[in-house]
Amino acid sequence: MQTAQLTLWGGATARTLRAHWMLHELGLDYQPRLIGSRTGETQKEEFLALNPKGKIPVLVDGELVLSESVAIVTYLGDRYDSRPGHDRLVPEPVSNARARLDEWLSFIQMELDAHTLYVTRRHRDLAMLYGEAPVAVREAEQGFLRQLRAATGLLEQQPYLLGENFSAADLVLTTCLDWACSYRFELPDFLENYRHKIRQRPAFRSAAELNFSISAGA
Repeated sequence: MQTAQLTLWGGATARTLRAHWMLHELGLDYQPRLIGSRTGETQKEEFLALNPKGKIPVLVDGELVLSESVAIVTYLGDRYDSRPGHDRLVPEPVSNARARLDEWLSFIQMELDAHTLYVTRRHRDLAMLYGEAPVAVREAEQGFLRQLRAATGLLEQQPYLLGENFSAADLVLTTCLDWACSYRFELPDFLENYRHKIRQRPAFRSAAELNFSISAGA
């Protein structure tokens, strides 16, 4: 399948890492446009013509322009993962495995990413814009660890979120765990082991090296 038209805009954040990592897992050739958030690059005319929201990452695949990191991950899996059955990073649509994947991705994206980690980012890294809010930051950390119990209970019983095989759910969860560790959240030991195991994947290493080769900006 021809994939030479793939371009990915964005770098230096956990959310952009998801898209780079999925591309590397699938072994796809693509053009990385490593612009950071809050550097001014996302407000330039060329980029806003692609994504008026002014946010990264953005995937361009021929005539398709797609934003939102989890949407990009699932699209790439659906379109370009030719592996059969349980080996797929994104299970086939209209299957029990796909329903479970969608459930985990929704949970991770909302409860771990947006509801807790991004609150911490707003009032710690971006306090100059949104103001310092130490109570909100403390509650966000506690909320992250509390919500994380849903995953830890399952991962004590099986190696990955969907069972015996690595999937896009583990990819997205690991980016959140890394993000939390950058804020010095204390994870249970076995969850640190899970995170360490996944970070040994060659695709993670190559994608992370590329993604974090630039500064995220203020």
